[in-house]
Amino acid sequence: MAVDDLGTPFTSHDAVRRVVSLVPSLTESLAESAPELLIGATAWCTHPEGLSVRRLGGTKNPDVAAIAGLRPDLVVANEEENRPVDIEALRSAGVPVWVTRIRTLDEAFVSLRRMLTSACGLAEPGWLAAAERAWSSAPPVTAQRQAVIPIWRKPWMVLGRDTFAGDLLLRLGVRNIYAGHPERYPKIALPELLAAGAELVVLPDEPYRFTAEDGPGFFPEIPAALVSGRHLTWYGPSLVEARSALVAALAR
Repeated sequence: MAVDDLGTPFTSHDAVRRVVSLVPSLTESLAESAPELLIGATAWCTHPEGLSVRRLGGTKNPDVAAIAGLRPDLVVANEEENRPVDIEALRSAGVPVWVTRIRTLDEAFVSLRRMLTSACGLAEPGWLAAAERAWSSAPPVTAQRQAVIPIWRKPWMVLGRDTFAGDLLLRLGVRNIYAGHPERYPKIALPELLAAGAELVVLPDEPYRFTAEDGPGFFPEIPAALVSGRHLTWYGPSLVEARSALVAALAR
């Protein structure tokens, strides 16, 4: 019997034909691999563009009754994106749920491969191998810059320990100053951020939409890099182009 990333035994029907995704990255992964399986997703699942499936609430407030009513063979979720109470409610309703845990690039490749092959019964998609090549074939980056990486502004929140985005940036020569913080997404007041000794501030456009007009001005003495939140925080087909996109954005 297969187990998901949290070690929970997974039992589904004879064949998976109807899947609901509660995570934007996993939605894109499924839509690119086997679009015929996907019957539902959250309102935040924006890729691939033009995705036409039933919308079933958000990542933090999925419509459990509506999902159960669709009688999916499988719901895919994530231990960070989705609440345990919603996952347990789905399981109590008899819905099989596969939960992923992804905090590094290496974990992403392993987790996505297991989800697609073990949980969904699919062959490994070509984009997954292409993403691994894109990251493994590039020369290592040795020079490092100390950075703060805000993800929210009201209040200020930054990347802390054990984050997927932090791991990606470290591979590109950007070391998160708060990587040793006891919290994964700590609230840090702006004066402390300014005094942290950062050589760079990395400003993604999600979950908070930092822009040239809303972000760099708060750090007038620190070089700022505006980056795509999808390339920084999503795991899935976006990883094929994420490395080159992030390198370009960090070099500006």
